[in-house]
Amino acid sequence: MMKILLTMAVFLLVQQQQGMMFQQHKGHYSCCCTEAFHLSSSSRPPAATRMPAHASFIVSQQPRSSKVLQRPISIRRISPSTSLSMSDWSTFQALEDDDEDEDIYANADDDTTSSSSSSLQQYANENDPQEYKAQVGSNIPAPSIDWEGEPIFLPQGSILPLSEENVQGVLAACRQEIGTMFGYSAENRGVGITGGVDFVDLDGPTVILKLHGRFWHQRTTVLERVGKYLQGRIPEIVDYAVEDPWELTDEANDVAY
Repeated sequence: MMKILLTMAVFLLVQQQQGMMFQQHKGHYSCCCTEAFHLSSSSRPPAATRMPAHASFIVSQQPRSSKVLQRPISIRRISPSTSLSMSDWSTFQALEDDDEDEDIYANADDDTTSSSSSSLQQYANENDPQEYKAQVGSNIPAPSIDWEGEPIFLPQGSILPLSEENVQGVLAACRQEIGTMFGYSAENRGVGITGGVDFVDLDGPTVILKLHGRFWHQRTTVLERVGKYLQGRIPEIVDYAVEDPWELTDEANDVAY
């Protein structure tokens, strides 16, 4: 029992000492806070100009203004006494051309004019009157014909022996019967059809022909029409061809006039 009482007395003594120490520390802390308050109150600016507590942080976060280094620019001025000089053309003289050069240029101009005039030939329109077509076509030369014999007009299915004279006669008739494909009439030449067909040679049962001038139809079509016409009157003709395969191309028709 005595031990318990002794223990309790020691415990109360310790509690009393701790309370006294806490009171001493508390009084010292309050004094320090009071002094600090008075000091801060005396050094702070008035309330009107006082910044909030977080203002110092905001100001400290503002970026520093970077200084731009500017290099001096030097401007060169021309003094009023400086003068600009131009080239002196006082000694310039035109060279005289020789007469031979003038003749050469004159001939070249004539050739250019003639070629351009032929390439810029004006034709009548397809819907123009026949009289106007004939008037325009009369100024354009007709395709040449080397044979002077009489045409041989025969119906389809007739039988003539194969010979140069018969081929030439039937071909002459062909130029007239399917004349819309050729430029032998002034009306056709007036609208730009200047093409013609000539007999070249016989290569066995093959007839060799020549196309020249400009056609509205494909040249292969023209050759086929003429060949079928000849075969329909001279059955011995096995085949027909042109002297030069280039004659059947569109290029040959484009360069023709």
